[in-house]
Amino acid sequence: MIARLTGSCFCGAVRYAVDDAFRYAMYCHCSNCRRTTGSAFKPFAGIERDRLAVTHGAGTLLIQGDALNNDTHCARCGSLLFSVVRDGAFVHVAMGTLVDAPSIRPGCHIFVGSKAPWHTIADDLPQHEGHAGG
Repeated sequence: MIARLTGSCFCGAVRYAVDDAFRYAMYCHCSNCRRTTGSAFKPFAGIERDRLAVTHGAGTLLIQGDALNNDTHCARCGSLLFSVVRDGAFVHVAMGTLVDAPSIRPGCHIFVGSKAPWHTIADDLPQHEGHAGG
């Protein structure tokens, strides 16, 4: 049986549930992820879009982009909750918004070619200049 995890924005206005069946998890260092999170990188976990459901506060979502490719935030506190990617097929859940611990851990760093110059990657995970494997 697959566990169901919960997640929330900072202020609690938006909550979601997602299956603990993530396909992959990574640290993204691209400039878009850095600006969206205000951090050196975004830890995210990817899963099919239909395995995540907003359970509270759907009317409080701020969607930057379109239905098939976007960053989904809480409009009240600004928390980045997830990104809809791959033409709407997957979501990249911002792991910092998970209330429950997922079974997956990030397995690599991507877009290190554009990482913040003031940040040093201090682990032994594989590093990719762009997408993983590419």
